[in-house]
Amino acid sequence: MSRNVSVAERRDEGGLLETIKVIVQALVIALVIRTLLFQPFNIPSGSMIPTLLIGDYVFVSKYAYGYSNYSLPSVPYLDWRLDLFSGRVLGSQPKRGDVVVFKLPRDNETDYIKRVIGLPGDRVQMIDGRLYLNGEIVPREAKPREKHESRDGRETEVPTYIETLPGGVAHTIIEIDGDHGYKDNTELFVVPPNNYFMMGDNRDNSTDSRFAPAEGGVGYVPFENLVGRAEIIFFSVQKDEYALAFWRWPWTVRWDRLFKPAH
Repeated sequence: MSRNVSVAERRDEGGLLETIKVIVQALVIALVIRTLLFQPFNIPSGSMIPTLLIGDYVFVSKYAYGYSNYSLPSVPYLDWRLDLFSGRVLGSQPKRGDVVVFKLPRDNETDYIKRVIGLPGDRVQMIDGRLYLNGEIVPREAKPREKHESRDGRETEVPTYIETLPGGVAHTIIEIDGDHGYKDNTELFVVPPNNYFMMGDNRDNSTDSRFAPAEGGVGYVPFENLVGRAEIIFFSVQKDEYALAFWRWPWTVRWDRLFKPAH
């Protein structure tokens, strides 16, 4: 026995299909933006202090260096990702001084964020807390001490400098242990072709390219592992606060950091 479908039922079915269509379109647009244009990242550690603080949220431009398999979506907590091509498509080399998100070379899964210090072929060394590039000391200018957390979590005033890399990028670094902390004296590193040497701005509290993968460090970072360039801080909450706790935002959001450059 056939059933007559009422006008109201047809309208309800049409409305449901239209809603599903809008949701699917929105998801596709969001996926395209996240894959090809901008992806949000949060800062979970203090290795880039004072440029980036724990609790900062940054937009990273995916197109800045072109696209590799590490630019494509992956399934969290599963060892699976799209594997469509090798190398990079529309590749563009990073500049010295860029703040970059990359996949940790020893597992190709963990996201790290550091500053590009050494380009392919560069000779990089730390001597008594000073950075040397290609045999030349990198100039730095002392600033008034700033209050930041020491290694044991206490807030203290730490030595602060403006360091100016070859090419003109000036950025602020801190030396919580002064110029004689761990890895303030290193061997001479020669950056291999198609690789980069990364360091944190919190020089005495950053696991970066000064540390070999066998030490639990980063080592050299292949061009293919770059995810994108940090562009802007779009949100920031105090350390140990939840970003989604909107009822606490008047007290926990760092309003003065919103929309600041992330480099």
